[in-house]
Amino acid sequence: MAPLDHSEIPTSEDVFSAAQNIAEQIHHTPLLRSRQLNELTGANLWFKCEHLQKVGAFKARGAANALSLLPEGVEEVATHSSGNHGAALAWAAAQRGLSCTVVMPETAPKAKRAAVEGYGAKVVTSGPSLAERESTLAAVLLESGAHPVPPYDDKRIIAGQGTVAMEVLQQSREQGFTPDVMVVPVGGGGLLGGVGLAVAALAPDTLVIGAEPAGADDAQRSLRGGVHITTQQPDTIADGLRATLGDKNYAVIERTVRDIVTVSEAGIVNAMQLLWTRTKQLVEPSAAVGLAAIIEHSARFRNKNVVVVLTGGNMDLDKVAPLLSSEKK
Repeated sequence: MAPLDHSEIPTSEDVFSAAQNIAEQIHHTPLLRSRQLNELTGANLWFKCEHLQKVGAFKARGAANALSLLPEGVEEVATHSSGNHGAALAWAAAQRGLSCTVVMPETAPKAKRAAVEGYGAKVVTSGPSLAERESTLAAVLLESGAHPVPPYDDKRIIAGQGTVAMEVLQQSREQGFTPDVMVVPVGGGGLLGGVGLAVAALAPDTLVIGAEPAGADDAQRSLRGGVHITTQQPDTIADGLRATLGDKNYAVIERTVRDIVTVSEAGIVNAMQLLWTRTKQLVEPSAAVGLAAIIEHSARFRNKNVVVVLTGGNMDLDKVAPLLSSEKK
């Protein structure tokens, strides 16, 4: 494996610059509370509603920042994605009049593929594994000459995602509280890494904790073991968290994140149901992982001010809704 180019590892300053780059393109999403969920968990919870972001996911932030930093003369961009990053890149490309191609695994939710196509991007189908996605993208890049915008392991993407934490810290000041902990779902690690950078610079007493499915626990094993795990065979309903932790993200996370906890599939379903019914927020399985972590590891969060990032709300309802029936639990 080639050594990392440290100039390609983002800093907190990159996050601050990203906030300026994307300020006019994204939503300033709300920070919501739920008395019932506070009572259930024993924690003081605030939910950062990135499922209400452009394209229905925090990914709009990274895509918008990446395209604001494109080299001159680029007319086409391409990526691989299970859905949300692809939609975000397609949206951001359309804003700039650029062509966009997205390699999507055959297992991607139909709703996410429809969203990518709805923003005008071309979809190329690949096998479900990360290696298959990356090899298909390599062929697309070779044929088209498009500029690659990786879904998470990219300096521009990580910096853009970190603007979530900048907003949270501003909103917490306005609402009169200081977060003790921020809980962030982790797949490829772009969001967790970006949040870690922003919090380390602006609120170093706030702990950043990642949350991921037990069936895709490479990030936890990497952070706790001190060795980056680069392969896995994910098994989880949280399709947005099946990616393997990126190299640049690992380099950031090992310096800025306190710990990563895992949650069960039943826990994800339970948390999603609670968010749907108690807060009326229609989130996808990946977005429920943070609340699942607080419920399954309650002692770590009890009586603390905890911000949970709800990452997205894009899913095939006909597949997800049956999981919420009592017979399926």
